[in-house]
Amino acid sequence: MLMLEGTFPPGEPLPSERHLAERFGVSRGSIRDALRTLETIGLVETRHGQGTFPHELSVDRLVAPLASVMSYRADLQDELLDVRRMFEPAVARAAALRATDEDLADLQRLLEAQRQKLKANQSAIIEDTAFHAILARATRNRVVISIMATLNDLLVESRTESLRQEGRPARSVDGHEAVVAALRRRDAEGASQAMYNHIDQIADFQMHTQTHTHKHPKDLGK
Repeated sequence: MLMLEGTFPPGEPLPSERHLAERFGVSRGSIRDALRTLETIGLVETRHGQGTFPHELSVDRLVAPLASVMSYRADLQDELLDVRRMFEPAVARAAALRATDEDLADLQRLLEAQRQKLKANQSAIIEDTAFHAILARATRNRVVISIMATLNDLLVESRTESLRQEGRPARSVDGHEAVVAALRRRDAEGASQAMYNHIDQIADFQMHTQTHTHKHPKDLGK
């Protein structure tokens, strides 16, 4: 928390273990363990002979450790989908009421780029990710934009994997088109429902992948 508040700014060494132990009322061993954990997840670095230094905090640096854990935890991926079901339909609802002509034009360009890449059998992960970012931008809410950026960072690996599945890229474009159609009508509830349906389709594809990935060896010959 003190690092986030700027009490311990990047570029300046942290106070000594003894000073930190006294400040927080814990043992030096506890401080040492905490610093090791922070170093493991990339929030501080130890420079020989100079001390321990905080890193510049960014979304990437904070999200990367969680994204790494999530790539090995199917249950966390499922819970992330639940978060998307709660959050992204609300984003689409707000975007339907606040999107500018520029927002709609940008979304339409992304849809056209996705369609072109689909025809050429190329990955459209950049456009897929950008679609959700622009939708967040259309809400004109900086907190929503920041949360969506974090979600997009967490979704890079799973989105890359899922877009390789047969039929998934086409479904993704169809889902995006339904959202944009509702935005053009200024249909807030329609946009919310279209986004919910889109995420449900993603969940179906993900469940299908997990089922096939975790088949028992005896089932593979069937």
